[in-house]
Amino acid sequence: MNVVVLLAVILFVLMVLVGGRQGIRSFLSLFLNFGVLFVTIFLMTNPKNSPIILTFIACTVISCISLFYINKTNSKTITAFISTMVTIGVLLLFITFVTEKSMIQGFGEESTEEISIFSLYIGVNFVQIGASVIIMSTIGAIMDVAISIATSMHEIFYRNPSISRKKLFTAGLSIGRDILGTYTNTLFFAFFGGYLSLLIWFKDLSYSIGEIVNSKVFSAEMTTIFCAGIGIALIIPIAACINAFYLIRTREKTEKLL
Repeated sequence: MNVVVLLAVILFVLMVLVGGRQGIRSFLSLFLNFGVLFVTIFLMTNPKNSPIILTFIACTVISCISLFYINKTNSKTITAFISTMVTIGVLLLFITFVTEKSMIQGFGEESTEEISIFSLYIGVNFVQIGASVIIMSTIGAIMDVAISIATSMHEIFYRNPSISRKKLFTAGLSIGRDILGTYTNTLFFAFFGGYLSLLIWFKDLSYSIGEIVNSKVFSAEMTTIFCAGIGIALIIPIAACINAFYLIRTREKTEKLL
């Protein structure tokens, strides 16, 4: 049996044993999200299509699959979805600006030999492609933080229905502070783990610290990590604010009906 197939079977069995039906939906969502990414990459090859717009649409579809398909439609997933899309919209504008000013798009000199046989005149905006890559790298973590804060704040509100909006918002920020460091470090080690071979190559080429820091490949990777961290930090107050507003507004409407 193919190793990839065997690992997929093991993952599926574990997800079913631990998550039941929700585990099955989570497993199927992996293939659905892969399909969305594949279609998005295919459409990006057309110069007439904007990578930024395609990325926003893809993030919207991925968020719907990951939140509504897996966890079903409820108040928690709705607020998490709104928080995610607001954060993604802000990040797209910010990252596009940073990518353009820092000029980290395209290939570094380390890739010159590998791409020398290919034509570089492909008619694709690499600034927007670079921004799209960063957003796609952070969408999962942003959604995870959004649903974590939404679930926690809903539970706090359920246990204390008379809580004020300010205290509920403060509780959401407190929850976010507890998970901010761990999520940021998770992104940091995930990205560096993926580029471990590059760091070893730098060592074999006897790069100095200055050459490593100033190389385009390293700068692009660090920019991705910092932008991902900014996204994690940004989603916390946005999610806390939206959930506090939604829960208190729902309580006020209920009181008026009574």
